[in-house]
Amino acid sequence: MVYTRLRHAFQSLLPSSCLCCEAPGCGNVDICAGCFRDLPRNEHACTTCALPVTVGQRECGRCQDQPPPFSRLVAPWRYAEPVDGLIQALKFRGQLPAGRLLGTLLARELFRRHATADVIVPLPLHRQRLRERGFNQATEIARCLPQRLGIPLRHDILRRAGGTIRQSQLGRRQRVTNIRGAFATTDSARGLRIALVDDVVTTGSTIEEAARTLLRQGAVSVEVWAVARATLSPRDRHTGETEKETP
Repeated sequence: MVYTRLRHAFQSLLPSSCLCCEAPGCGNVDICAGCFRDLPRNEHACTTCALPVTVGQRECGRCQDQPPPFSRLVAPWRYAEPVDGLIQALKFRGQLPAGRLLGTLLARELFRRHATADVIVPLPLHRQRLRERGFNQATEIARCLPQRLGIPLRHDILRRAGGTIRQSQLGRRQRVTNIRGAFATTDSARGLRIALVDDVVTTGSTIEEAARTLLRQGAVSVEVWAVARATLSPRDRHTGETEKETP
């Protein structure tokens, strides 16, 4: 992993090139103007959970009926090409420059939206998963935010309390059960407006459990800042709308 970081540090000194198509980068960022224009904007989204809604609708039905514990989820892009490929390159192939690019793009978008918080907290991995992967993808994305937003990054506020089955292998109802009690925090969350950072949000079970844990320990509010929002499958959408007990 040390070698990987040194290699990526050396590559960062070279002229930028697009991580999507290898064309010259634009403005010292590893994405070209064409691929930047092709990023799938998450337009017409719920103002609370960022799921797609019809034009003119502010909140989705689920957020109206069962408001989540977090106050807002900001996810500027949909989980589609080329954003999904960049996230997978970071998460599963250890391509850290993809994390830097995603973090830079997210920081710009948050700055444009005047997003604010007292602290930025990357969604933590369990230590066993962290050892296996060698890095936390949420941390790699979050590294780019403090300089642009002027908000400190904190790793001591939230931790993973126990191992879980990979959420990507489960449906929404199973994810809710699997993730319950998975996080722990201390009084260091008390009185803070916290921004949780993650790469992609699917059913929202993980971030809801993390937000609820922070609020129980006295956080004033929790926002979620993610690169992308994945669309729920019909099965998960139905389960999310009918399930009365959420994490």
